[in-house]
Amino acid sequence: MSRHPLEMPGKFRRLERVILEHLLELIDQYGYIALYGLLALGIVGIPVPDEILMTTVGTLTIGEDPLLHYGLSLTVSFSGAMTGMIVSYCLGRAVGKPFLYKYGRWVKLTPDRLAVAERWFCKYGLWAVAFGYYVPGLRHFTCYLSGVSNVNFFRYLLFAGSGALVWCTTFLTLGHLIGRNAPVLLHAIEPYLGICAIAAVALAAAGYMVYRHRRNKRASSADSE
Repeated sequence: MSRHPLEMPGKFRRLERVILEHLLELIDQYGYIALYGLLALGIVGIPVPDEILMTTVGTLTIGEDPLLHYGLSLTVSFSGAMTGMIVSYCLGRAVGKPFLYKYGRWVKLTPDRLAVAERWFCKYGLWAVAFGYYVPGLRHFTCYLSGVSNVNFFRYLLFAGSGALVWCTTFLTLGHLIGRNAPVLLHAIEPYLGICAIAAVALAAAGYMVYRHRRNKRASSADSE
């Protein structure tokens, strides 16, 4: 990956860069297959720095002879993310909540994190799946909880797919447009992703309520006529 140098802050360089470089070596060697696998495993719960990885992959799509193609990278990363979401949903549905609380720690599904995710899920429902992508750690748990709660699979796919597509496009495009300095920017704004996600959920919920109110009002007016 020496032909794609990255600018990273000191704290990032000491810890995450070592992991990231190994992941990029896998992508350099195995290409899109590695990208697909890493995204799928990251969603399931294996510790992969997903946002940084996706942003860095975006930097590899720049230039006349890029290592990766932007459109194909987006397709593969979306497919990998959706695979991880489906696997997590099926596991949650198969093993149930007690199993997750007992053994989930092996994939960082600790009881405390599960409790936080459960509160999110109870409050926002499937919107937590769609917007949970932007809250580090939350997206792993909402997938399992959707399966545990026996949420309709096709409704789950709709929300999960929408969130995955927007998430993949956001970070891949960030890296593609900004270039090798993108990891620096992402490292600076990462602590605020959760706040942005909560605001997005609130705005989406408010918009949906306004839409329903207007639709019901029009229906009532039509009936009265």
